[in-house]
Amino acid sequence: MFIPPPRHQVERVRQEPKRRTLTVTAVYDISPRMRRIVFTSPELADFSSPAPDDHIKLFLPDADAPSGEVLRDYTPRRFDPERRLLTIDFARHEAGPATRWAQAAAIGDTLAIGGPKGSTIVPDDFDWYLLVGDETALPSIGRRLEGLRAGVPVTSIVVVESPAEVQSFDTAAGLSPTWVFRSGRTEGDARLLREALARWRTPPGPGYAWIAAEAEVARTLKAHLLEERGHPKAWLKASGYWVRGAAGTSEKMAG
Repeated sequence: MFIPPPRHQVERVRQEPKRRTLTVTAVYDISPRMRRIVFTSPELADFSSPAPDDHIKLFLPDADAPSGEVLRDYTPRRFDPERRLLTIDFARHEAGPATRWAQAAAIGDTLAIGGPKGSTIVPDDFDWYLLVGDETALPSIGRRLEGLRAGVPVTSIVVVESPAEVQSFDTAAGLSPTWVFRSGRTEGDARLLREALARWRTPPGPGYAWIAAEAEVARTLKAHLLEERGHPKAWLKASGYWVRGAAGTSEKMAG
């Protein structure tokens, strides 16, 4: 007798990391602070990125580093296995090797990547989804929205600099987006996102919540959902995609 698998089971899978060298095929800005770069390579033939919030390592040139390069984590925004095209969005929110490289990138340039090493695969069987973050979370949010089933309720709450940074996504899900703007204020993301969350009503049924932002911001929002909203810890993932004042540092705070 067939026994269906239990619902809402988050799966974690591992891959063997592999370094690949890619070539830039397209560069364009999708907003004033977000640059999209498309890469190709025969070495992408066995590339796999099964989860929307996967991370790959970028090996970026840096003359100040002892090895001549530094590593940064980025989300694969889109991958076309047939054409072997990998798209990465670069949020230009601070100066550093990644921003400098993306700003100067041109067709024909090369860049090495590694990974992804592991994936957290969230099933598309929850009654609703909540996606919260800043501009560094947008590649992951975009991927998840584009992959969810038709009609499932999704709330996204994203803080960006200005209305010029608002993005639209091709999704069949029932998306209710909220955008909040920092408008030049540099350290108010936690308050802005917390206030937006306070206006959000938890839908009925089991749901999955996902947060990615500056580490302290993500920690604050995670505590709000767990302690004040009573959201199940197993159905929440919070990640510090960057740490204020510490370039290249990230934290993982999975439920």
